[in-house]
Amino acid sequence: MGSAGTYERPLCRKLEDSRRHQISHTGSAWSRKSISLSFQTIQIERKGKQFRFFLIGYNLSGLGGPPNIIAGRDIRQKHYEMVAAKGMKMEVGEKIHLGLHDYTVVGITDRIVSSGGDPAAYVSLADAQEIQFKKDNNAIRNNRARIGASLAGNRSLPPAQAGTLLQDVTNIAESTHTVNAVVARITPGANLHEVQERISRWNHFRPISAEEQTKILTKGMIEQARMQLGLFRVMLLVISGVIIALIIYTSTMDKIKVIATLKLIGAQNRVIIGMILEQSLLMGLIAYGIGYLLINLTYDNFPRRVVLQSFDLQVLFFIVLVICTISSFVGIRKAFKVEPAEALGG
Repeated sequence: MGSAGTYERPLCRKLEDSRRHQISHTGSAWSRKSISLSFQTIQIERKGKQFRFFLIGYNLSGLGGPPNIIAGRDIRQKHYEMVAAKGMKMEVGEKIHLGLHDYTVVGITDRIVSSGGDPAAYVSLADAQEIQFKKDNNAIRNNRARIGASLAGNRSLPPAQAGTLLQDVTNIAESTHTVNAVVARITPGANLHEVQERISRWNHFRPISAEEQTKILTKGMIEQARMQLGLFRVMLLVISGVIIALIIYTSTMDKIKVIATLKLIGAQNRVIIGMILEQSLLMGLIAYGIGYLLINLTYDNFPRRVVLQSFDLQVLFFIVLVICTISSFVGIRKAFKVEPAEALGG
């Protein structure tokens, strides 16, 4: 909910059961199923190192859970069980301390990550709310004392009413019934825009479709990061082209007598061009092959998830060929200036 939908993680909403019931019954048969979700980024110390991951809380009987389990099982109990992503490098049966309790990893899911690239973990919604909003005993006592002192200063309230108000305010302040988003799945054939218009009439709720969420993520949250990475890629490609051009030029300088001899015996220019171009392309192909092999062997160990798409690899291969071809022009230009008489020099 909010301007950035479920990706706006600092935004939280108090959601009563009756309001959630209304969402699932918006219109006559618009919404087939709806559930509440909780999101939070957690950073703790694990095995002497900082450990950061994205925690998702969901109703065990609803949407939003792990898409698939590759080891262990799904969450069955309402409390103290967790499904961790493969990127967290945790084993089934391992325990982790979050908030006030220890949680046991009962299953491993695929490489699920947040919009920021952190590996994701799943717990029940009740556990996620407690981890995020449940305060420790000292904080609870201090909060109750502060509220009591504030009400005690109000002499206009009778003692009985002040006591009742203190209990109500304390319950509200200590409530963990807070979610980040409500996900609803509409029935087939329902009008999406009509459903969104009906929900938007409620205060503080903005309905966002799956397509709109994708645009928010790709065009909003990661757009600047994508542009920055794109700039780095362009710089690296330019530097690579310059390095290849320098290598080809140096290699051509070392073969001046060979090129002059070829011209002396009547070799055509296309033979010399082909020799230099083949050398440049061979360098690029060897470098591409080594890089491709190293990436496939190590990308699972990257701190952030790396997805290798065949289209990107094909485009990169084409770019390598273009860079090698352009870089070879420096050597070819130098070879054209070589005179056959230089083959007879000392």
